[in-house]
Amino acid sequence: MRYLFCFICGAVSGVLGGMGMGGGTLLIPALIIFFKTSSKTAAAINLISFIPTAAVSLYFHHKNGLIKWRGLFWIIFPAILSGAIAYFVSRAVSGDILSRLFGAFLVLLAVVSFASSWLKKREKN
Repeated sequence: MRYLFCFICGAVSGVLGGMGMGGGTLLIPALIIFFKTSSKTAAAINLISFIPTAAVSLYFHHKNGLIKWRGLFWIIFPAILSGAIAYFVSRAVSGDILSRLFGAFLVLLAVVSFASSWLKKREKN
């Protein structure tokens, strides 16, 4: 049963990642809550699972002509730089603090998403 739940979490995470939402919003809390994984281990698992998801998504987005190659460096360079900085920060910060920060991030994401949806609906009326 545990493997089935892992499979379902992985599949849903992959679908969310392929759609551009980020599967980690499901995978990290599931690993921490249901499998008692530390937040640092959950983040590492999420990053590893991101590699094949990103590769498949990149292939299909390229195939459908959805990638704008011009200016891509200005997205990739800061992402790599901030990823390296985040690595060093995560080494210096406890897992408990990282869990709280991630939880706060998810709450903020929900508020922004709700507000954006509400504003769009209001503009239509």
